[in-house]
Amino acid sequence: MTGPDRAAVVAGLGSWVPPTVVTNDDLARQLDTSDEWISSRTGIRRRHVVDPGGSTGDLAVEAGRRALKSAGEERADVVVVATSTPDRPCPATAPEVADRLGLGGVGAFDIAAVCTGFVYALGAAAGFVQAGFARSVLVIGADTFSTILNPADRTTRAIFGDGAGAVYLRAGAATEPGALKGLHLGSDGGQSDLIQVAAGGSRQRSTGRPAAPEAGYFTMEGRPVFAEAVRHMAASVTTTADAAGWAVEDIDKVVLHQANARILAAVAERVDLPPERFPSNIERVGNTVAASIPLALADASAGGELLPGQRVVLGGFGGGLTWGSVALVWPDITAV
Repeated sequence: MTGPDRAAVVAGLGSWVPPTVVTNDDLARQLDTSDEWISSRTGIRRRHVVDPGGSTGDLAVEAGRRALKSAGEERADVVVVATSTPDRPCPATAPEVADRLGLGGVGAFDIAAVCTGFVYALGAAAGFVQAGFARSVLVIGADTFSTILNPADRTTRAIFGDGAGAVYLRAGAATEPGALKGLHLGSDGGQSDLIQVAAGGSRQRSTGRPAAPEAGYFTMEGRPVFAEAVRHMAASVTTTADAAGWAVEDIDKVVLHQANARILAAVAERVDLPPERFPSNIERVGNTVAASIPLALADASAGGELLPGQRVVLGGFGGGLTWGSVALVWPDITAV
């Protein structure tokens, strides 16, 4: 099948978080904070972090393996890893992930769009499939933000956790459940400083001066990021629903990037949908960046919140600034 009737179809779903758990009480023993302070502002009570020596690639391999198992497949033509915490600045993490999954010499590359990375990766993968360049693509969102947080920053350490989630896309019909539709992507590079790691890139390195120690850590301007996230995710959900031919009120579930419980509530209010249509696992895993959406999908599916036949919109917002969303009718698959 080729042309407009061909689509990328979600056929498998896998997720993985490292076993080490850091609770709010654990953080309170290290920093000037408390469980009440963190949970009331973010909705987060715990998060998972990699052990020393662990990497984004390790998490991506496990999530990818589970997505392949979920789909009942052993091969994929392309591997895409969405991450802003690659194992090394060079080379990309995806080729090694593909190798460790036993996929041989398939095409593999990274996408860096921070918390919108998974949606951007879905868009790229869908293009490969729809154009006929690939019959199947393994899309993995994975991040280990615990490795780039300032140990003394109570705000960022409270928010972020590590994890990975993956979907297996196969070529199929645009009319079947699981087919991706209504993709919408956006960016605003004029506000790139709101979410950043200032040091380590060519701009800082080309100065020839050593970076200040704190410049190597992740920073975020909370208030403007909150406002931009709500505005852009709400608008993107509406745009994507329209492109898919749906009224907003006909959306059964909106699975957003799990940035902050307050952001999720604000988006629900802005698009005028009840909060119960917004599955959330942020209390248990925190903000897992590019892994956030597939982890939320896996948890919602396993918990019975996400059912076959439901109209679903996935949406994200992150550094860049970047945002985006995509729609699908949820297929009859089992997350692993």
